[in-house]
Amino acid sequence: MTSETGGIAVRAVEVRKAYGKRQILSGVSFEVRRGELFALLGPNGAGKTSTVEIIEGYRTADAGTVSVLGLDPAREGARLRPRMGLMLQEGGIDPRTTPREAIRLYARFYQNPEDPERLLAYVDLEQAANTRFRRLSGGERQRVAIARALVHEPRLLLADEPTAALDDATSERVLEILEEARRERGMTMLAVTYDPAMISHTQRMLRLHEGTIDELPAAAVTPAGGRR
Repeated sequence: MTSETGGIAVRAVEVRKAYGKRQILSGVSFEVRRGELFALLGPNGAGKTSTVEIIEGYRTADAGTVSVLGLDPAREGARLRPRMGLMLQEGGIDPRTTPREAIRLYARFYQNPEDPERLLAYVDLEQAANTRFRRLSGGERQRVAIARALVHEPRLLLADEPTAALDDATSERVLEILEEARRERGMTMLAVTYDPAMISHTQRMLRLHEGTIDELPAAAVTPAGGRR
């Protein structure tokens, strides 16, 4: 698995994962097409986090195969990481750091990063660029997370609850930025979410339940985020 083929960004086949005697994933198989926004749904403990961690190469599956952008995340992580962006629920940014300092720092990790100033403007952070992270609003913090995830122009973005705890207007602006970035850059996006607003933007959805999957059509999700 060394090249992107068949229009598939992520392919998982019969993936299994257990922690001790607890089976988290019981033969999960699915595909995420290149360029789409794919949502991963499910209650706490369903295996969403484990699935994403296996995709990003942080954890290794006990059985089955995973291909991400044509690469095996377990064996070819060094090649995959520059092509993948992570928007995590916990930012991991020093609260004393400003958005400008944070994005400039992350830009130094890559050979051909985007211009930090352009990226700050892209996510509407010009006015807050020199504000300490601890003083930013929830929406501003999420926009910092978007900028950090995009700084190296990834082909795949993994987003963990990108609109969690945001009000409707702020959530909508974050979604607009993400959708614009996905469209303009031809980027694939896999999001773990419960937000009905974000679900309405997705092309396809996968529901994880007790380690197994159920692919849902858009019509199967109500405005409240539950099944019809």
